[in-house]
Amino acid sequence: MKRLTVDKPFVASVLILVVAGFFIFNSASLGLLAQGGEKYSSVAFSQTFFGLLLGTLALLITSRFPYKKWKKVAFFLFLISIVLTLLVFVPGLGFEHGGARRWILVFGVSFQTSELLKFGFIIYFAAWASSVKERITTFKFGLVPFLLMLGITGAILLLQPDTDTLAVIFAAGCAMFLAAGGRWRHVVLLLIIAVLGFVAIAQYRPYLQERLQTFLHPEEESLGAGYQIQQSLIAIGSGGFGGRGFGQSIQKFSFLPEPIGDSIFAVAAEEFGFLGSLVLIFLFLFFAFRGLKIAKRTEDSFGRLLVVGIVILIVSQAFVNMGAMLGILPLTGIPLPFVSHGGTALLFTLAEVGVAFNVSRFAHKFSIKR
Repeated sequence: MKRLTVDKPFVASVLILVVAGFFIFNSASLGLLAQGGEKYSSVAFSQTFFGLLLGTLALLITSRFPYKKWKKVAFFLFLISIVLTLLVFVPGLGFEHGGARRWILVFGVSFQTSELLKFGFIIYFAAWASSVKERITTFKFGLVPFLLMLGITGAILLLQPDTDTLAVIFAAGCAMFLAAGGRWRHVVLLLIIAVLGFVAIAQYRPYLQERLQTFLHPEEESLGAGYQIQQSLIAIGSGGFGGRGFGQSIQKFSFLPEPIGDSIFAVAAEEFGFLGSLVLIFLFLFFAFRGLKIAKRTEDSFGRLLVVGIVILIVSQAFVNMGAMLGILPLTGIPLPFVSHGGTALLFTLAEVGVAFNVSRFAHKFSIKR
């Protein structure tokens, strides 16, 4: 029996992103080391153990787990992810950071439940869309259920609030909807609803108005709302063409907010310059290209939609993060996949990639036979 193999260029892109991300993270975290060894040790342990080591284990497991079996547990996984995400509102279990309730604390370890919600949404949506087949083109059996899924997911995330995660789930959902045969006019209608919903919510959420104002006028409030984007642009600009060199970023020391979080691309750009930034962007583009190629040659609709959802989820998050740091998108608190601090985020990102690897095995088998 011939051994099934994974798409090697796709594996290579993931491996390079993980290794590069680990080095960039370690450099960015030097700013914490300068402030105190205790905080650095905690962050380094979380990223290395929960993110990299457990994430690698999760990737190995999901890459070997037959992807078709996810379809059988899709509804229960989505339901569990919703229940766990609601636990952030339970006093004593969920905790708040930076004005948002996105984590639960279990035995002293924080867990960002929205990462499981993203995974659960992708699995369930792929299962649902592959089941309704051509009926997805209809309003009743296509758009309405999709809107209902987004509505349930969105309501929970907006309560936290976590509009950034909702945005990437929306992007992945729309891509999957179209890949399943959904109509463009339904997606346009969803976009209109989303824009109107954002405008309505912004009336009651001052932070959204502040983000938009900062995006339009980043030069204002240089010590307030505009501080992060200004410091980010200083870091990126000072990197020049070739960068200051690995570990040589100045902005990560006290100047740049969240240097190991959503601002980590600015640290990378300062140290590796325009050239290094292009390489990082190219890696994500290549990851998307190979992933979508796997989806294209996968005959099974469930497997195809899984890969589309996973790839768009990761890549859209990456470009939202980098776009925000470059000032071409409003600032978000969303991390850079494979790179930013977040043990839960890295763990689930690698688990999702493992699912795509498993789909790739069967797609590769089909392409060889044909």
